[in-house]
Amino acid sequence: MRRLLLICTLVFVLAATGCSAKYTYREPLYEKSVEGMEVAQSLALSPDLEEKILALNPDKISEKDIKEVLSHAPAPRIMNIHGGIFPVYLAMESFSNFLVNMGYPEGRIRNPADGSYSYSCYDRSNRLAGQLAWFYEREGMRPMIVGHSQGGIQALKVLHQLQGTFSDEIQVWNPVEDRAEERSFIIDPLSGRQRPVVGLKISYATAVGAGGFTRFLPNQWEMLNKLRSVPDSVDEFTGFYIGLDILGGDLLGFGSANKYKANGTAKVRNVKLPSSYSHYSVPVTKHLADNQEIKDWINSYVPSEEPEIDVEFKSSSRNILWGADVWFSIKKHWVLELQNLIRAKRTLERD
Repeated sequence: MRRLLLICTLVFVLAATGCSAKYTYREPLYEKSVEGMEVAQSLALSPDLEEKILALNPDKISEKDIKEVLSHAPAPRIMNIHGGIFPVYLAMESFSNFLVNMGYPEGRIRNPADGSYSYSCYDRSNRLAGQLAWFYEREGMRPMIVGHSQGGIQALKVLHQLQGTFSDEIQVWNPVEDRAEERSFIIDPLSGRQRPVVGLKISYATAVGAGGFTRFLPNQWEMLNKLRSVPDSVDEFTGFYIGLDILGGDLLGFGSANKYKANGTAKVRNVKLPSSYSHYSVPVTKHLADNQEIKDWINSYVPSEEPEIDVEFKSSSRNILWGADVWFSIKKHWVLELQNLIRAKRTLERD
């Protein structure tokens, strides 16, 4: 019994500390200040690969497109924000591994400072916004945010930070050195011009299970009347809600109280997930990429406000509707951001 208790304690400590080989991910432009169009100039793709990327239809990206084209190019940063109850971060770790196994570059998901797969909903929203600006300045593609539970509320809070709802100035935050920089502006990689962090628009954001009892926690009070309002700091936003979700659904996940609305130009979609989905485990999706039949279904998925599974799989397809919808949008904005960076590089070469 004593030995079993020791083993359980060790497992808990390893899970809590993320005890594993030290992860480091660095790109040359992480280590220096960037100037002008340096990011676009550093994009090292062959003309043939650039043409293949520019020819892709962002709404119809197949596994073949990923393996033969996109896997040879960089991708936008994805900031996954997990909820607040231990060990819910493991659910977001599962989702991150799902993305990697579907073909997304691991280095653009994991935190380059410590290798973690997600960010905490308790991280200051202005700090997260400052990190997104830092990543955009050096990677050349606008980031994406995926938030679960309280992490979904935090995702909206970050969007409001970028909009300037809480402050008209946000410091750039260096995630590699984990410190604020003495500036509130970046060099826009597509124009080469200086621009403030406030006003930066990211490409895609999404929240699942954001609301319910969690909206009344002290750290979320300032979002009480802003949670369902999507500002102009994102191009496309998808809000997911679950029926009978006490923790993350307003009115138990039923009715218009769960639906997000744009307060400006953002394109907003609302998706209702089946009541059988669990608030805690929605992001647990790593298993979906282990089955080729399921991967094929996911890669051919077309978004819907109330999606359904139209086939019976031989292995577990738990959370497939959420995973497929988010993956569709991530693929789409991967292509769009990469195409914008290529066009910026080509404009520079012509001038």
